[in-house]
Amino acid sequence: MTKGTLHGPRVVALVGPYSSGKTTLLENILFMTETTRRRANGERVFGDDSVEAKSLTMGVDINVAAAHYLGDRYIFLDCPGSIEFMQETRNAVHAADVAVVVVDPEPDKIYALSPLLHDLEADGIPHILFINKIDHSDVHIREVAAAIDEVSALPALLRHVPIRGGNDITGFVDLASKRAYEYGLDGSREITDSAATMLEQVADDRFHMLETLADFHDELMEELLEEIDPPSDEVFADLANDLRAGVIMPVLMGSATQGFGLKRLMKALRHEMPGFELACERMMPVEAREIAAYILKTRHLPHLGKLSFARVLKGSVTDGLHVDGHKVSGIFKISGTDIKKATQAEAGDLIAIPRLDGVATGETLGSPEMPAPERLQPVYARSIEVSDRRNEAKLSEALAKLVEEDPSFEVEHCEDTGELLLWGQGEIHMRAAQVRLNDKYGVEVSFTDPHVAYKETIRRTKVQHTRYKKQSGGHGQFGDVVIEVRPRTLGAGFEFQDTVTGGSVPKQYIPSVEAGVKEYLQQGPLGFPVVDVEVTLQDGQHHSVDSSDMAFKTAGRMAMADAMPDCDPVLLEPIEQVCVMAPTSYMAKINGMISSRRGQIMGFDSRQGWPGWDKIEAQMPASEMQDLIIELRSLTQGVGTFEHKFDHLAELAGRQRDQVLKGHTSARRL
Repeated sequence: MTKGTLHGPRVVALVGPYSSGKTTLLENILFMTETTRRRANGERVFGDDSVEAKSLTMGVDINVAAAHYLGDRYIFLDCPGSIEFMQETRNAVHAADVAVVVVDPEPDKIYALSPLLHDLEADGIPHILFINKIDHSDVHIREVAAAIDEVSALPALLRHVPIRGGNDITGFVDLASKRAYEYGLDGSREITDSAATMLEQVADDRFHMLETLADFHDELMEELLEEIDPPSDEVFADLANDLRAGVIMPVLMGSATQGFGLKRLMKALRHEMPGFELACERMMPVEAREIAAYILKTRHLPHLGKLSFARVLKGSVTDGLHVDGHKVSGIFKISGTDIKKATQAEAGDLIAIPRLDGVATGETLGSPEMPAPERLQPVYARSIEVSDRRNEAKLSEALAKLVEEDPSFEVEHCEDTGELLLWGQGEIHMRAAQVRLNDKYGVEVSFTDPHVAYKETIRRTKVQHTRYKKQSGGHGQFGDVVIEVRPRTLGAGFEFQDTVTGGSVPKQYIPSVEAGVKEYLQQGPLGFPVVDVEVTLQDGQHHSVDSSDMAFKTAGRMAMADAMPDCDPVLLEPIEQVCVMAPTSYMAKINGMISSRRGQIMGFDSRQGWPGWDKIEAQMPASEMQDLIIELRSLTQGVGTFEHKFDHLAELAGRQRDQVLKGHTSARRL
């Protein structure tokens, strides 16, 4: 068997859909390796203990756990399963030597793997698939393997075939070693009495595995053509080389709850997973200086402040070291909630460094030009209101920490509606943010649906003469203007000009008229900002004593207020350019969803690099997009997504217009 050269610990990311059993798998690996003294039987003994996880009853952060197995040191990164926390997983997996993808043994659920497998394949991260929960009596492993092949760009190489005793799976045959094993709570026991018979029954499965391997090994292909059964050592060597090369995805099986298959998984990791050198080449293609460390996670803790989780890629990190102008003010080794101070970390180690201000998740100390993992585009927004106005500064600080911990959040100050918006990945993601803000950072906030940035414009031209005159003792106020208000084409913007002759409105007052016009345009006769109009100051009068900048500004605003209701104002709604992406089998449902939301389909295409996926280009009103991601995921088993950007404004008429104006009028009265 081949074994990679080790430097420091092996870092293994445990990934997979929500409720697939990743944390239970980790807990029982820790029990098996005598890292912990308690077996997990459905009740969690290890995992994410954050306030968000407790509130949502699901993991929202990575868990870090260290263990030793047969003399080697391992660090496990237990990643969140929800698609809404994919950024956390993406950042963590980038630091791993290998990923173990944990899945349910149900073919219908395999589509949920698509985004995860695509990320692993695109980043060149070797990965093993572990089919969990095989103690369920209705498991059909070959059907699951076939479903996996449909969503994976790499061939799914079935390594284990189950042995059935009645309706139950009692063990498995290892197709590489040609050995049969019986499951037991203390590990797997080799079966010798009937092993030959069992091997005959799985001969086709073994040949299929070897045939797949032979696509990458000429010598093995020749042996198969000559009907020579290759020795196990050669098969294991090919498996290890192909996993490291990222051309296959080995498929193992077991039960995390029962402890079945865990030793086989650990032995596969020990003998076949790549060493640290491969991860280093992937993460650091450009030569770094003497020290390099990739930041995979940022966390803010009550007593320690900011902690940057880092994997050391090159050199030795010591307390007090300066890298890229940043001082290493302490080194911590982490396993679960156990945080221990250390003095030094070598290449390959995973550590936490406090107070690395100005260093973000995804950056590489010592090699700042290294690209960070791609940031997910936000797809769901909420308007934030702080309960106590005195906490607004505190809210800004808390939001900065929130985005620092999870870069897939985005904060926006919307000028059109005056709202503070938090963008994220969905409902659960937002609930986690609210819990974190309220309970972790001590800023009580409420979330509401954002307002739509409606605008208004006009259809008709109007010439308006308005005089502002006020006398209250002493100098009065006098401003007289004649303006023409004219519509412009959509998207042309606002333009102000003057054609005044003879000094009827002195030049120093013309900018004041424009200022008054612009002030009115912030809220037109329908109650929304006015766009795409042209205003021309044609004439007017002034008074040598009572005229002033303020008087002409007021006259300009009043003239607009007099003219605009007669210019046939129309309501405009923002239209978004949307690209919806999902497996091909869901496209008919998605077409219906887009049509039901007043969307206009512009075109179809296959999604590049995503086998079995399509994308639909469409235009959709922004008012129809607030819960789009929720319905889309409901239709696509959680895997559908979309990208969007503002495209244009379009006139809104009829019943929808009346509903918007009625709701806006009611809100203004409140």
